[in-house]
Amino acid sequence: MGRYPVTTSPDTAQRVLAGLDAALVQRLEALYRDLHAHPELSFEEHRTSTTVARRARELGYEVTEGVGRTGVVARLVNGRGPAVLLRADFDALPVTERTGLPYASTNRGVMHACGHDVHATCLLGAMALLAAARDEWSGTVLAVFQPAEELGQGARAMVDDNLYARFGTPDIVLGQHVMSIPTGTVACHPGLAFAATDALRVRMFGRGAHASMPEAAIDPVVMAASTVMRLQTVVSREIASKDRAVVTVGALQAGTKDNIIPDEAELQLNIRTHTPQVRATVLDAVERIVRGEAAAAGAPQDPEIGTMHTFPLMVNDEDACTRTMSAIGDVIGRDRLTDPGASSGSEDVGIFGTSADVPVCYWLLGGIDPDLYAKADAAGIRNRDIPQNHSPFFAPVMQPTLVIGVTALTAAALAWLGPAPYPTPPSA
Repeated sequence: MGRYPVTTSPDTAQRVLAGLDAALVQRLEALYRDLHAHPELSFEEHRTSTTVARRARELGYEVTEGVGRTGVVARLVNGRGPAVLLRADFDALPVTERTGLPYASTNRGVMHACGHDVHATCLLGAMALLAAARDEWSGTVLAVFQPAEELGQGARAMVDDNLYARFGTPDIVLGQHVMSIPTGTVACHPGLAFAATDALRVRMFGRGAHASMPEAAIDPVVMAASTVMRLQTVVSREIASKDRAVVTVGALQAGTKDNIIPDEAELQLNIRTHTPQVRATVLDAVERIVRGEAAAAGAPQDPEIGTMHTFPLMVNDEDACTRTMSAIGDVIGRDRLTDPGASSGSEDVGIFGTSADVPVCYWLLGGIDPDLYAKADAAGIRNRDIPQNHSPFFAPVMQPTLVIGVTALTAAALAWLGPAPYPTPPSA
């Protein structure tokens, strides 16, 4: 990274962004509606990857499909200079959409409820601008369309598929995530930005019987219910007030009929922590409670506790954030930049940086109508009236969300790419 000085200027960015005209915006809106209407689950993004790859080829990028199973890598080499990795995820969630949008999901039970369709659209928009303005910059644009972010597995799958050996190691990793904050704003927190996640599956075993004869049973439903309630004390009674953690039981499944006491129950837990020490404390407490409740109920078999997936802590490089946000602020206005603090959400984008030992700058993109947001906030009902990511009602407003997203990603890339023509870098 040290081979290349700060290079582009706000004037360069403005000239490149002049290509974001009405015709391009119209094409991006049509692409967004198409992606939103055809969501696909993690590692099943076949139509999405084909669509993205076709668009990238049309822009003149060198495109490789099937990286990390369903990922797409598009590369544009434009002379000597830094290599910038721009990342967008594109998987959807197992959610039935209830937005009422005219371009709502046509795949029942699957929805872009986390805005990954926004991410893919904005990246293709930035790629179009950079490809059309190659006389303004030099270096390499490495556009990475990542699968399976929702499982925390997609970034690792792409890296393990020899991402850097095949396409080169970048000097910086950049990306963004649309969130339920006012559209037109960009939010970035340097340092620890996103929490670690542990998703656990717990099976608790009882002894089935007829509902009329509970004395002949060991009821796993009661066992599981007691466990759920006891787990609520982990954060409130075992984590210091200065620390942060979240323990959520997202699923509880047991039984098939009202008059049958089942043999077992299954819990699915989602745990968010911000330090390795708190993570260890929470995981130990969860295991102790699960095993303790099973023992107290007289379970005939020890419970099974397994990991479904994990996300590492995501840390934004402070110097990289300063440089990147300065460039974004130059084009959208410094008054539109905010610091949201560390999030309890999780992201696997950091794996691209840690695997290459390069800095990461990852920011949040506003997607909610500002007036609606302000009214709900003033009334103290923001959490009730503003749908959050993963909600069946989550629906970012199309504009200016897409335009700001393309603008931010383009300006960020130019902050790290070199000017044209770029001089031969000094020898190491």
